[in-house]
Amino acid sequence: MDVLTVQAIQDAGLADWSKLSTALHARYLVGSLAEGLGFAQAVAEVSAGHDPEVRATSTFVDLKLTTPGAVDSDGDVRTTVTQLDVDVARSISELAAARGLKADLDGIFLVELGLDTHDADEIGPFWAALLTGDAANYKNHLEVVDPTGRAPDLWFQKTSEHETPRQRFHYDLWMPIAQAPARIEAAVAAGGTITFAEYESFTVLTDAQGNNACICTIQGR
Repeated sequence: MDVLTVQAIQDAGLADWSKLSTALHARYLVGSLAEGLGFAQAVAEVSAGHDPEVRATSTFVDLKLTTPGAVDSDGDVRTTVTQLDVDVARSISELAAARGLKADLDGIFLVELGLDTHDADEIGPFWAALLTGDAANYKNHLEVVDPTGRAPDLWFQKTSEHETPRQRFHYDLWMPIAQAPARIEAAVAAGGTITFAEYESFTVLTDAQGNNACICTIQGR
């Protein structure tokens, strides 16, 4: 299936869901583990074989939807959001509403790690083996992806060759577009500084000792 543009996803009107990086994410609040597991089972029944990734707890259920083998406008094949994901997300939202479950938009976020390097291929297999146990999980000369979802995704940011700087790792925190400004405001109030905000898609925040982190959204991508 074809990859959906950011605008198409926003136009779909999925009030409970947000696209973070490559997938649609939602969180619904539940009153017990039994209720969470019951909701997860009902989700499996309405997903028509396109089962989301589900994490059920005693207070919330997290869901993630994506399509492997999606084709983008350049003809490249990758894992991301298609119309199938949007359709399943809409069905899950209807299911949640019928059960009286509230969506928690503030609970939707995704943490990735970024590592500056002039040669990702030189170190990528090492980090894949370290984080996932298999060097083959270094993908596309760009990133390490744990197929079990236990380790955060690690991507490599291209730099020129240089002496080791003080900071090479940084956090990327993916958030829904509407929730990102409040998180940025909270970080600044806690002693951070906005050091780069020229693009809609990410804002660089720096702590009092010069360490950087990015808050990312799909806006403008």
